[in-house]
Amino acid sequence: MTWISLIFAGLFEVVGVTGMSMVNRERTVRSYLILVAGFGLSFALLSYAMTGIAMGTAYAVWTGIGTVGSTVVGMFLYGESKDRMRLFCIALIVCSVIGLKLLG
Repeated sequence: MTWISLIFAGLFEVVGVTGMSMVNRERTVRSYLILVAGFGLSFALLSYAMTGIAMGTAYAVWTGIGTVGSTVVGMFLYGESKDRMRLFCIALIVCSVIGLKLLG
């Protein structure tokens, strides 16, 4: 259950980062709510996940999911670069997260 919480924590981090981007574009109550709710749920779930997963592993996986997720959202919603090297680096992060899961 802690790994599922950790995955959702990473996904809600992406929601929080997306909310941050929305706040930069337009300062509305909706965008602030998305930002606060995304990060709030993310931190709460990360905290719960760390009851059963080592802190270093949990934090690395959480940031990996957030990094990859935010990059993918940026590429598909905001027209950021889909350069080959960028995709390769994303694949390295995904492989690292999987490796931490398998070894942890």
